[in-house]
Amino acid sequence: MSPKKAVENIEHAVGKFLASLRQRNASANTITAYSKDLAKFKGYVAEKYAGQLSAMDHVAIRGFLSHLYESGLSKPSVARTLAAVRSLYRWLGREKYVQHNPAALVATPRLPKKLPRVPTIEEMNAIFEPNINVEEKAAFPNRDRLIFELLYGCGVRNSELVGIDLGDIHFSNEVILVRGKGRKERLVPFGAAAKDALMIYLKDRQQILSAKKKSTPALLINLRAGRLTTRSVGRIVKSLAVAGGLSPDIHPHTLRHAFGTHMLEEGADLRAIQELLGHERLSTTQRYTQLSVKHMMQVYDQTHPRSK
Repeated sequence: MSPKKAVENIEHAVGKFLASLRQRNASANTITAYSKDLAKFKGYVAEKYAGQLSAMDHVAIRGFLSHLYESGLSKPSVARTLAAVRSLYRWLGREKYVQHNPAALVATPRLPKKLPRVPTIEEMNAIFEPNINVEEKAAFPNRDRLIFELLYGCGVRNSELVGIDLGDIHFSNEVILVRGKGRKERLVPFGAAAKDALMIYLKDRQQILSAKKKSTPALLINLRAGRLTTRSVGRIVKSLAVAGGLSPDIHPHTLRHAFGTHMLEEGADLRAIQELLGHERLSTTQRYTQLSVKHMMQVYDQTHPRSK
């Protein structure tokens, strides 16, 4: 088999793998991440092994990881890339392209166990109070307030947030139909504060659509009447959070973590939190018990006279 044909084969295999993810309704973010990570693998296999997957054993894959480290990738990035390669080989095995998964014999890089820094309930409440710094930073104040209300008040993912259409909001039942990972649907309740923010924002939304002579099913739009993107939401959250006195490393998922942590601290059942967040496994939700214990230890250390 010539090198050219071999490279075509690996590209064909990766292309078919990504196509299978789309057929299984994997999220756009998941497909993009796999594409980027497997592009590194394709390039390495093409350069070092003429694109022949049959030449790749666990030693060769360890060499690939070494190459990633030498390229300056961090441990988390290398671990993520290895996970993508493992997934590729599992699919190749199911499709009878390979008999073994050499990536399964390669150890995942050890990562430091760091819990995300979650804002306190008091810090989150301060964001929603009138604040001249926050208002000056907001390009579209009523929309941006709604973004915070839905991320923190409903615990939705960034990708779920921008995917919400106006028709997904059921005002009579005060729930939102959310499409999560794998296009799985769930109903998420929203409270009085989010409802108020929705009603105020919808008037602004209609004014923009009328002025631009456009229509869109999207709930959240930009000033050009287009659907808001996850990148834009990330910028908005970071900018307004910093203006409100929160850490500069905050991002939309931080507010989702805060939702789960604060509900647990206030006595919510772990199974209920799992349903609200759309976690497939309870073990994913159980991370919030660690965050809650961390918070309790901080309170103890700061307040108990015998903790010093």
